[in-house]
Amino acid sequence: MAEIALKNVKKSYGRVEVIKDIDLAIEHGEFVVFVGPSGCGKSTLLRMIAGLEDITDGDLFIGDRRVNDIQPRDRGVAMVFQSYALFPHMTVYDNVGFGLRISKMPKPERDAKIREAARILQMENLLDRRPSQLSGGQRQRVAIGRAIVRNPHVFLFDEPLSNLDAALRGSMRMEISKLHQQLDATMIYVTHDQVEAMTLADKIVVLNAGVVQQIGSPLELYNRPANLFVAGFIGSPKMNLLPVKVEAVDGQTVTIASEDIPSVAIPVADTQGVKVGETITIGLRPHFLSGTHNGGLSGKVLLTEHLGNETIVNLELNSKEQLVAALPGSADLKLDQMVSLGFDVANARLFAADGNAIPSL
Repeated sequence: MAEIALKNVKKSYGRVEVIKDIDLAIEHGEFVVFVGPSGCGKSTLLRMIAGLEDITDGDLFIGDRRVNDIQPRDRGVAMVFQSYALFPHMTVYDNVGFGLRISKMPKPERDAKIREAARILQMENLLDRRPSQLSGGQRQRVAIGRAIVRNPHVFLFDEPLSNLDAALRGSMRMEISKLHQQLDATMIYVTHDQVEAMTLADKIVVLNAGVVQQIGSPLELYNRPANLFVAGFIGSPKMNLLPVKVEAVDGQTVTIASEDIPSVAIPVADTQGVKVGETITIGLRPHFLSGTHNGGLSGKVLLTEHLGNETIVNLELNSKEQLVAALPGSADLKLDQMVSLGFDVANARLFAADGNAIPSL
């Protein structure tokens, strides 16, 4: 079984700590995505699991083995990088089987593994070609095939689709998802693209500055972000975050208001620590806003993006704060037009002055 456990794992370069005391459990067969902005430590964490970076402190287990000091080749992992790293003078067949040949695997067994990987990735017709004769997506499949033939316990992907165009990234995401189902393998995938994270993951780990901000399913992170960072990072377009004043705290509601939002009671699970008069933040997903003649929000249209099935509208509110709404594709709005929007209080999220979420019902 390929469970992975990180216990109080840290990584420092001299005095600079880039991974800060991470605890994480990954179950066998899970597809886990590390996501975060550039420089957050996600690729460093992946390389530590692979054995390509030393662990400064803490323990890393794959299965029941502590692998801190075990060489990468002996950890039972295979890594697919952003660059395909294919040998240009070799055929696809030889590229896929290179590691097996180096390990002196008998030719009949090696041939069977290469052809099985080609079948899984639907590239049997490419085996005699060289990398220069392949598209970007085909080269990435060869790189994945090279990992499959090793029969690893864990697949590690480091931004494998970032060199591909948007359409090809979409089709390759589907192929990687199908591959995960076929192989029933544990997969860890690094990306800065939160759309990739949302579409691929069983579980997402959101990182910022080497610290885990939240761990959960895509819908958990989308619907119940733990703090302002996650709220602003997960979702496309990202959540609107507006400052509001607390007018009243009563039972399981917090009444808030601002220059842009008339007084409204927001249901919460816990009001502990919320104080009347303080400034907190309300989070409103663009897709949860709707056009209405008497909505609580109104603003001037700054920009519209017509995407067919929906129209993304950027508004300037009375306070000069900006708001993004995802409205039906039929919405016909003009520049500088005043628009009124409403929202369901059940979909609103509140964040305390310290940036952490106030628990919602």
